[in-house]
Amino acid sequence: MADIHVKHDYHVVDPSPWPIIGSVAALILTSGAVVWMHGGTSLVMIVGFLGVLYTMFGWWRDVIRESRAGFHTRVVVLGLRYGMILFIASEVMFFVAWFWAFFDASLFSGEAINFMRMDFTGGVWPPKGIESLDPWHLPLLNTLILLTSGTTVTWAHHALVHGDRQGLKWGLWCTVVLGVLFSMCQAYEYIHAHFHFAGNIYGATFFMATGFHGFHVIVGTIFLAVCLMRTYMGDFTPQKHFGFEAAAWYWHFVDVVWLFLFTFIYVWAQGGHA
Repeated sequence: MADIHVKHDYHVVDPSPWPIIGSVAALILTSGAVVWMHGGTSLVMIVGFLGVLYTMFGWWRDVIRESRAGFHTRVVVLGLRYGMILFIASEVMFFVAWFWAFFDASLFSGEAINFMRMDFTGGVWPPKGIESLDPWHLPLLNTLILLTSGTTVTWAHHALVHGDRQGLKWGLWCTVVLGVLFSMCQAYEYIHAHFHFAGNIYGATFFMATGFHGFHVIVGTIFLAVCLMRTYMGDFTPQKHFGFEAAAWYWHFVDVVWLFLFTFIYVWAQGGHA
């Protein structure tokens, strides 16, 4: 067997416990979330969430080890690229659902409000009694922050391709810091909003769409922080850096989604109220 030479670009992965562990953790997480939303304890949900995080850490650690061992050939990397593209496509459809809910409630506000049995009357959006956020203050600042982070992650990618390790580190540092700043600004915005998630269709659609985007920003920030850590460990070369490339794709996706959120949920909805 030692004399047999591999003549193809594929490899059989080692037996992995992560699919079953991840599935069980996801089941515990969703079941715990349902219990928590119905007034129960949040302990089960927290256990499931920690299980999902543990699965992500262990599974992606194994993928990185495979890459370092030389198993990620050009064909394997192509498969990883297709997988990331399909994942982002599924995320697009995920946000389409929230935009659909928002437009259905806003364009047919009378039907939506009557269906929810609210005290607001009249087919206006936002409903009467709701003071929407001014898009030209904190939301505009967040837009500038996120667009700037898109340029810094592109700077980091350009530096990596040209072998500039210092530029790669600076670009990633700037992107991570801007991602954290965006999350802090959005948390401040939520705390000072004049409406709540519960009790009105406007708050429900607003917080679900922008909140899930904020969650994706946090995930993308962690993704890029891991890439920054790997950079200091000596990973990524101009020829082999799909892990960073996937993070950059994900971050640009988050940027584009925010532009739609800012345009329609902040600017368009506020203009409709006026």
